[in-house]
Amino acid sequence: MRIGIFGIECKGDQFGVISGLFDRLRALQAEVLVQPQFYAFLVEKFGYAPETNGYISEDNMNFDIALSVGGDGTFLRTVLQINKRKIPILGINTGHLGFLADVGSSQIDETLDELFRGNYEIEERTLLELCSDNQEFSGFSYALNEIAILKRETASMITIHTYLNGDYLTSYQADGLLVATPTGSTAYSMSVNGPILLPQNRNFILSPVAPHSLNVRPIVIPDDLTITLKIESRTNSFLVSLDGRSEDRPAGVELKIKMADFKTCLVKRYNHTFYRTLREKLMWGLMN
Repeated sequence: MRIGIFGIECKGDQFGVISGLFDRLRALQAEVLVQPQFYAFLVEKFGYAPETNGYISEDNMNFDIALSVGGDGTFLRTVLQINKRKIPILGINTGHLGFLADVGSSQIDETLDELFRGNYEIEERTLLELCSDNQEFSGFSYALNEIAILKRETASMITIHTYLNGDYLTSYQADGLLVATPTGSTAYSMSVNGPILLPQNRNFILSPVAPHSLNVRPIVIPDDLTITLKIESRTNSFLVSLDGRSEDRPAGVELKIKMADFKTCLVKRYNHTFYRTLREKLMWGLMN
């Protein structure tokens, strides 16, 4: 099996988990390629040079599976690198709360054994695509979690005129507006009281950030609608963020958000359902 490993800088107490991962892959006789920045960090920080078959590059990204080692942020950066390639991604969590990177350090050996036996499932997740009448978002104009329209740090609230398939919905006066996928429903959107959706839901969520009116609430819409946003700001600019990658935009620009024409593939263990993840990560059912 050909494996690509993506990761970021980590703390010293996580080194044992990472070295154990490489040891297990070598024992399973995997062909391993590593993101060059991650490999350089392991050498410089820990003096650890794992045995691999080379570095990951744009020309050799033909893995059977990509391993994202870190947290959900690392997973999103891995999605960025994988781009439109149909490569399943498995998230190995070396951080804290993780919905995308949901394989804990104590589960690595068991999970890798399952992978090499072919004992896993592939889930396809919907992405959002951002289009603009002014200029394209630099790089990857797609988001797995959410697209956020936000005021500048010291600015007053912005007004976001919102249309669904050309029909006027409302004008949000708020610090911002999130358009989230079902995958992103447990990310930024949840922190502003948006609903949690199951991954297989065919919906998007519009969640205002600190709205001026208490009557404004998150709304769930079908994912085949095109969302058009026209933004007003006293500072004549605002931020648009795709999974945390932010750029300035001038006020008055029209943005369109729709479902992307491809999906991201996630590796999921059998019997490790989304319901189980919710119970474990959010500690549902536990007494205070």
